[in-house]
Amino acid sequence: MGKGGEEQLNGSEPLKFDTFPAWAKDVRECEEHFGVSVERGLSSSEVVTRHQIYGLNELEKPEGTSLFKLVLEQFNDTLVRILLAAAVISFVLAFVDGDEGGEMGITAFVEPLVIFLILIVNAIVGIWQETNAEKALEALKEIQSQQATVRRDGVKVCSLPAKELVPGDVVELRVGDKVPADMRVVGLITSTLRVEQGSLTGESEAVSKTTKPVEENADIQGKKCMVFAGTTVVNGNCVCLVTDTGMSSEIGRVHSQIQEAAQHEEDTPLKKKLNEFGEALTMIIGLICALVWLINVKYFLSWEYVDGWPRNFKFSFEKCTYYFEIAVALAVAAIPEGLPAVITTCLALGTRKMAQKNALVRKLPSVETLGCTTVICSDKTGTLTTNQMAVSKLVAMGSRFGTLRSFNVEGTSFDPRDGKIEDWPAGRMDANLQMIAKIAAICNDANVEQSENQFVTRGMPTEAALKVLVEKMGFPEGANEASSLADGEVLRCCRLWSELEQRIATLEFDRDRKSMGVMVDSSSGKKLLLVKGAVENVLERSTHIQLLDGSKQELDQYSRDLILQSLHDMSMNALRCLGFAYSDVPEDFATYDGSEDHPAHQQLLNPSNYSSIESNLTFVGFVGLRDPPRKEVRQAIADCRTAGIRVMVITGDNKSTAEAICREIGVFEADEDISSRSLTGKEFMDVKDQKNHLRQSGGLLFSRAEPKHKQEIVRLLKEDGEVVAMTGDGVNDAPALKLADIGIAMGIAGTEVHVSLSSHLQECDDYG
Repeated sequence: MGKGGEEQLNGSEPLKFDTFPAWAKDVRECEEHFGVSVERGLSSSEVVTRHQIYGLNELEKPEGTSLFKLVLEQFNDTLVRILLAAAVISFVLAFVDGDEGGEMGITAFVEPLVIFLILIVNAIVGIWQETNAEKALEALKEIQSQQATVRRDGVKVCSLPAKELVPGDVVELRVGDKVPADMRVVGLITSTLRVEQGSLTGESEAVSKTTKPVEENADIQGKKCMVFAGTTVVNGNCVCLVTDTGMSSEIGRVHSQIQEAAQHEEDTPLKKKLNEFGEALTMIIGLICALVWLINVKYFLSWEYVDGWPRNFKFSFEKCTYYFEIAVALAVAAIPEGLPAVITTCLALGTRKMAQKNALVRKLPSVETLGCTTVICSDKTGTLTTNQMAVSKLVAMGSRFGTLRSFNVEGTSFDPRDGKIEDWPAGRMDANLQMIAKIAAICNDANVEQSENQFVTRGMPTEAALKVLVEKMGFPEGANEASSLADGEVLRCCRLWSELEQRIATLEFDRDRKSMGVMVDSSSGKKLLLVKGAVENVLERSTHIQLLDGSKQELDQYSRDLILQSLHDMSMNALRCLGFAYSDVPEDFATYDGSEDHPAHQQLLNPSNYSSIESNLTFVGFVGLRDPPRKEVRQAIADCRTAGIRVMVITGDNKSTAEAICREIGVFEADEDISSRSLTGKEFMDVKDQKNHLRQSGGLLFSRAEPKHKQEIVRLLKEDGEVVAMTGDGVNDAPALKLADIGIAMGIAGTEVHVSLSSHLQECDDYG
């Protein structure tokens, strides 16, 4: 933690919160270590004591650079200093000379005034750019939660300012809450808990959390019993124990890494060349001026030779000054005072051309740096991929026993108009496909809305992708996705299915049975149980399969193996698969209408009954989902290779998923052996000769990478003489973006933090 980690509280053992691996300990051990009861929470006196030790739960604001110091730093440039000296000398000469009438000619002051104006504008721009890091740190604070629900003195305190949390506090989290601090999950109120932490870890899907401890050396992605400050709960409610606050949290470590990166900023290649030019120019001009003055020394210094020795020296101060002014005037004339203005103009024209391609340049010198780039380090989730889950394959049952049908699904976003289903029988869906569409539409809690030109989701991205699939499938009566958007309604087909099948009960997803079920009152008069979940689990509870015409056949071992083989093939391509099944509701629910007074309703209150309710199912098919790569990425990577630029992918996502995406987009060949080119962040940190590993030609992949790993890779590349560009869209990319020679932010999907730190901003999130 921070200060005072060894202090004692109320005479107890020293609290060493900064070294305590809460994720590797069970709940009882965590309670003992933090001196708290989950049921009662901390006492008011303990809160006061811990506040004195650990301070407020907020990120530190570094002491800002004074305006005077910022101004001085703008003149810490060789060419700028030469121009400043030229301006001062020009002004003095204009003041001393004057005109013959004794009045100073205004035209004599034009040149020094123009130079001064150029330097002032240059200083203003430089000061404005220096504030970017400070803005980024403020943006990090915006990510933090503002309020929390806490248990203290045995009482629930709602809307407590999050900055008042201390280690040991017991916090309740609900769906939609932003996590206020790093916390250990100590109890699940609902059967499941899922947290969206992609901006911090780079994972493409919401992560299921548990109360069970994990290995002590687990990376941030592997800490399944921890929730981290700044992430969001997307499913479930839970009780947590605060373990780290403020600068000791994961987001606090990112804050520290940004500050560290800001202290190691280097000059751009253009600035280095200008400094070298300025130093050489100073030397040459100095020598020429001295030579001119010495050539004319005979006109202001004379002597006579007496007995072979110079005698009777005569010195004219007036003439000496005159020839000195000539030498100085020559020096001023030789100084290219218009060079900064010409460079700025050229770079500005470059930014204008880039803006036409949706690339906003926030720092002018980065235009030139971009042309010098030798290595591109790219995040995967949200950068190379869309960070929008999409169904890419649909597998349905065939027309006869032991056959399957496979459909490829186009599209990379939540826009139902984005792509179509290949070889799809539009308007002529058979009974099997209709059942798949029905389950995907109704056994689903997500929603997709259109906001201006963007399609945004409410709920789990995987469920939203299923609803988009339903819209692409269309409706049996012939309604299609084109007409569904005519009146602004995005999910028209899903609504039509919901009107035909009234949902009366929900069996929530849990991590044991790995499925979700809903009971519906069908327009046909029957009550059905619709189930979706992990294919293996749904298949295990299935006894029949539904064929193309809607008829049911017993599920034998051959059909089971055929489905599992297809599942294996899709999983090898890093697809996340969900299976669909249905059955008639159990007899106890034959007259159930959703009323709490019905005798069968009591069974729904206990999640342990769900597995038995979801039994004797009829399996109908499954889908494969993924976070798809952007359409333009493959060509962009090919263009980089042609230009001699190496591409490295650094992601927090799983290794198998990242490898599949890298093969698809051309970082690796389809059949290439990548055992030495694909490492996790921890594996790379254990490599003895890291620089030699980074020197390999071709593409490289680093998965399960934490922010510190990304920053270290960029640092090593820069030390090796590479000009590094970093692209990203999340908080976990921020330190590396700041450290890289050029940081490229994805402007639509990205966070305010990384946008503030970048030198380039992609307006449309295209990678090309």
